[in-house]
Amino acid sequence: MEATRFWDALPPRAREALLGAGAPVVIRPGAFLMREHTRASQVFVLRSGAVKIWVDRDGEVAILDVLGPGDLVGEVEAADGGSRHANVEALTRVEALVLPAARFRGVLDAHPGTVWAVAAVLAERLRDANELRVAHFPDDPERRLAGRLLRLSARFGTPVKEERPDGATEEGLHVQVPISQQDLGRWAGMGRRKVAQILAAEPLRDGLTVARNAIVVRSAEALRRLAGRD
Repeated sequence: MEATRFWDALPPRAREALLGAGAPVVIRPGAFLMREHTRASQVFVLRSGAVKIWVDRDGEVAILDVLGPGDLVGEVEAADGGSRHANVEALTRVEALVLPAARFRGVLDAHPGTVWAVAAVLAERLRDANELRVAHFPDDPERRLAGRLLRLSARFGTPVKEERPDGATEEGLHVQVPISQQDLGRWAGMGRRKVAQILAAEPLRDGLTVARNAIVVRSAEALRRLAGRD
């Protein structure tokens, strides 16, 4: 599944209108753009960096998504006026455009094409949520984890070339996001030990490396097969 970036889907005039209506902000790693259950009415358009969206249920953390450049945050609350449904925390230094929800809705009203950009984002997130739900019935942790890794690759992957011990060149993707095995488990609905077990087994053992601050995907095809997208 290709990532649908709100900023890329906008008509040029709508981008200019948002730039004029919003204010640039910089958020340090670990800081919150939004907190669950609050009613602060702001919308963020991410320009650089990465954020994780998560909830806490009786001390158990579940990650709902990881978003990056071009993504939109806070659109649901802007539409219905409800309280925040999740925490949004910066994983890295984040640059974003922020504007009040009422002003954001005003830009949508003045530039009807932006509504379809928002709809495309919501449709992609609904499909992703449904895919993750289906992978729970029957329980298929490998498929869920592969789907999360593909989602990270689509949003943050940068093509790289590595030289193998035999001298041949191998192409892959470098995902520069500090997400741990524990966070991958929280996102895919399993424990850290299960994540480690899947990563250490075929077919991912030789095709993927999860380090502290980055992920190297040497075989996207192996991930797609495991996620049922071949």
